[in-house]
Amino acid sequence: MADRLAALMTHFPMRAQVFNTGPLCGINTLQSDGAHGQLHLVRRGEVEVRYGRETLHVTQPSLLLFPRPLTHRFITAPGCEVDMVCANLAFEGGTSNPIASALADLVCLPLDQVWGAEPVLSLLFEEAFEQRCGRVALVERLLEVVMIQVLRQLMESGEVNGGLLTGLAHPRLRNALVAMHETPAKAWTLEELAGVAGMSRSVFATTFRETVGVTPGQYLQGWRVRLTQKALRRGRPLKMIATEVGYGSEAALSRAFRAQTGLSPRGWKKQLAEADES
Repeated sequence: MADRLAALMTHFPMRAQVFNTGPLCGINTLQSDGAHGQLHLVRRGEVEVRYGRETLHVTQPSLLLFPRPLTHRFITAPGCEVDMVCANLAFEGGTSNPIASALADLVCLPLDQVWGAEPVLSLLFEEAFEQRCGRVALVERLLEVVMIQVLRQLMESGEVNGGLLTGLAHPRLRNALVAMHETPAKAWTLEELAGVAGMSRSVFATTFRETVGVTPGQYLQGWRVRLTQKALRRGRPLKMIATEVGYGSEAALSRAFRAQTGLSPRGWKKQLAEADES
């Protein structure tokens, strides 16, 4: 079976940065910074979580994942506290990261229901609440491992509704998606992608659109543009990027880029630079 997460994690990795390991009490508001998601692990205690117009009551050890920037608040009862490990999540590509954009505003899982995570969580909490050399770096790496386990679980259990992760959970569509992720420069036809998925052309096209939410052609264009954005952030010249992502010229890539984002590559880079300066 093709590794559904490999290309995603290679091209669009995530990084955790711990900012709390210990008890919280009272009211704690975490303001969105417009750039980072957040991951919280509740080891002990009860807490009310408010985000947007929603309220969630956490009464058991749980994982709380906010994949995109979103202001949220933790509230504990008077005189009570909750032990938590909290980290900012930096997804390559920001809010347009294909993983971050495919998840719900909040993913909440009891820790004892995260498949295979018990040994990792045990070590993570042991390190988080002790003053050991290198503990923050180790905890951050372990949080990234937990994130991969959660993504795997969401796909395999069918706990995602529409979009990329639902497509990757599909026993046939996943093969076509992995093929596009791994070889974006290939001039994929609908027939070829259907063949990779082991489906007829018409059934593949219909199933893909109903499951992922866009046509295979639209998805491939979006994936290529995401790769282009990543390369532009790193200062790569557009002419070289065009060849790498499957376009015969800068002009062809620019047209696809504008169709996907509403901006030219130059305009997008300018907007990105202005956002970084503000």
